Amino acid sequence: MDFTTIYNVHYDRVFHVSLSVIRDRQLAEDNVQETFIKVYKKLDSLQESDKVGAWLCVIATRTAIDFIRRERKIGGCPMELDLLDSLGKEAGHNVAAEVEAKLLKELLDEKMEDFTIEDKKLLVLKMEKGLKEREIAKALEMNPATVKSKIHRARKKLKERMAVELSA
Repeated sequence: MDFTTIYNVHYDRVFHVSLSVIRDRQLAEDNVQETFIKVYKKLDSLQESDKVGAWLCVIATRTAIDFIRRERKIGGCPMELDLLDSLGKEAGHNVAAEVEAKLLKELLDEKMEDFTIEDKKLLVLKMEKGLKEREIAKALEMNPATVKSKIHRARKKLKERMAVELSA
């Protein structure tokens, strides 16, 4: 089989397989190129020319998975980790909820502008990082009872400001 013919006939199929695994257009195109390089090197090992499409898809899928693993190792990820973990499952990606959460976070940050640095730090550790009072006390070298009361006061102050904002 002629490599140019294989490339022209199967490019779209290999691209779609790559895109379905990687979920990023540019990275999928890179994966297609890498796949066809592998195919070119191993073209002589293809025994049944009528199964070239399936052979290409297997190579493209494995190359894409290797790419994702490599990206994870070096700390990057071509897509959200949740999405990567749900390959083959229905993706529960809700853009509206993400935007709403981001807007709420911005509103909270705005309402805490004049809080003391300590109060901001306590609230971030408690609400965003999900730490317990004793963990926060240990990290900030404070008394756990003091941390608990300061968090309570800061939350109360924030709730009052948010109540005013939401009632307006």
